[in-house]
Amino acid sequence: MTRVRSRAKTAAVLLSLGLLAACSGDEREEIDVEGLSAEQIYKQAEFDLAAKNPEEAAVLFGEVERLYPYSDWAKRGLIMQAFAYHQDRDYENSRASAQRYIDFYPADEDAAYAQYLLALSYYDQIDAIGRDQGLTFQALQALRAVIERYPDSEYARSAILKFDLAFDHLAAKEMEVGRYYLKRAHYSAAIARFRVVVEQFQTTTHTPEALHRLVESYLSLGLIGEAQTAGAILGHNFQSSEWYQDSYELLTAQGVEPGLFSSGWLGSIYRQTIKGEWL
Repeated sequence: MTRVRSRAKTAAVLLSLGLLAACSGDEREEIDVEGLSAEQIYKQAEFDLAAKNPEEAAVLFGEVERLYPYSDWAKRGLIMQAFAYHQDRDYENSRASAQRYIDFYPADEDAAYAQYLLALSYYDQIDAIGRDQGLTFQALQALRAVIERYPDSEYARSAILKFDLAFDHLAAKEMEVGRYYLKRAHYSAAIARFRVVVEQFQTTTHTPEALHRLVESYLSLGLIGEAQTAGAILGHNFQSSEWYQDSYELLTAQGVEPGLFSSGWLGSIYRQTIKGEWL
């Protein structure tokens, strides 16, 4: 367990023991931090964090750094400030504090956690597929940094899982736009989106549907050979999926079956994935 997590547990202990009496009734008393030691300010910040006042905790952790900038408490306060801001969903300030920690203490054992918090400040803002994907790209970059810089840390595995989910999220966005075009009979635009999924996001869960939608789109344009090739790739990689069954029915309804009948980009993928021809 890292020092950061230990400190968070310490805060809970302080709360349960009532060692810090900072509140009176329902209102918080103003604290004159100028007359307190670094340790006292830090522990008051931990108390606020345990009492679910992350915004106030973040401010106090910052005061430790301001008043005692060269102390060990300042270093602890900075990483905990990043954590407190994240708990408060103040992702911009969390990211700023985490980045300062990485810049000032790149060799410290908590640097991996700081990088992970920085990545989370992007990742935790990824929600609806329809949102701008800039945050997703930034999350992927930050998560990759955790994986590559700190491969042996306890955060690497979590970063890998989140990276895969964020990657899948980008593919989902392409699929959403592709389906939008397909429903409106803008087949060329739809094909462009589904092609991105097949070529750039082939390891995601959206690839089988993307290949099926390509079959639909190419058949609608009368490009039978392209549709047969997409169906063949789908059948080779995802034969048991419902998408292949649907594509097979569409093709046989046209009197054709899946197979290599394209010399274009789908033909290249067919030769690579099925025949193993990479040159």
